[in-house]
Amino acid sequence: MATQTNAVVLQSTITCPECGHSVEETMPTDACQWFYECTSCRAVLKPKQGDCCVYCSYGTVACPPIQEGSACCGS
Repeated sequence: MATQTNAVVLQSTITCPECGHSVEETMPTDACQWFYECTSCRAVLKPKQGDCCVYCSYGTVACPPIQEGSACCGS
């Protein structure tokens, strides 16, 4: 019988909607990241409406609190 692991993934590839540049980042575990500056075009990304952080909006992996099934930043 296989056991399911619920390890939180901290690496997420964030993609800029302005220029399409992608970069792998390590997500913080102790705070939400509401803003992210693209390292290519310098656009400042903010979460889409209904998302709690830039990783939930533009990353390949949701932020750690969402992965754990809780509200992001206690909201």
